[in-house]
Amino acid sequence: MSGHSKWATTKHKKAVLDGRRSKLFARLIKNIEVAGRTGGPDPAGNPTLYDAIQKAKKNSVPADNIDRALKRAAGEGEDGVQYESIMYEGYAAGGVAILMECLTDNRNRAASDVRVALSRNGGSLADPGSVSYLFHRKGVVEVTKAEGVTEDDILMAVLDAGADEVNDEGESFEILSDPNDVVSVRTALQEAGFDYNSAEVQFVPTMKVEVDKEGAEKVLRLIDALEDVDDIQNVYSNLDIPDHVAAELE
Repeated sequence: MSGHSKWATTKHKKAVLDGRRSKLFARLIKNIEVAGRTGGPDPAGNPTLYDAIQKAKKNSVPADNIDRALKRAAGEGEDGVQYESIMYEGYAAGGVAILMECLTDNRNRAASDVRVALSRNGGSLADPGSVSYLFHRKGVVEVTKAEGVTEDDILMAVLDAGADEVNDEGESFEILSDPNDVVSVRTALQEAGFDYNSAEVQFVPTMKVEVDKEGAEKVLRLIDALEDVDDIQNVYSNLDIPDHVAAELE
């Protein structure tokens, strides 16, 4: 989940470990297949594919699964499924904006599943363009905190590579850049000796909606339901959970 809330991010990671690993694996494998078909099956010449593979490895996707995905991307073996990218927009409780990024081989199924998840959890589908203007596409690189490494250390390593800002997200540092600079930022990190968790283009909110405890519970419940939809790859929101509300939730 991408809401850029420290508590929400931590909660999401725990949820994955507790019971969503198979769904996470499926999404990461799908990313590899699509990246390979779009930019070629050689990671050395396809930075998007390289990062998709690295993210899969970081999340313990078995090497055999990754290899099979690469073969399908190259057109080898079984016929690969053709995925279509669709973006849905909606609202959660309290006017929180939601973007739902799908990769699907069945547009009707995806639309139906998204509508059901929204309607059953207090959300609503919005017209195209009515929510997306609240977000902008940014390169996002996540770096797990290491002992002795400060925010300034990370910033100095990536500043000349096009990084716009470095944020402390609790368990990790988040580096934001122009989408076109995400590869150069990731490369600068690697050259400086820093390990990274993920490097990808995401939708980052330009403004956030602060919620109380009840509102936070409703929005998080909706996001969890959306992330259970097989065709959804990513859910982005402009949810803002204040520290005192996060403490109540915990």
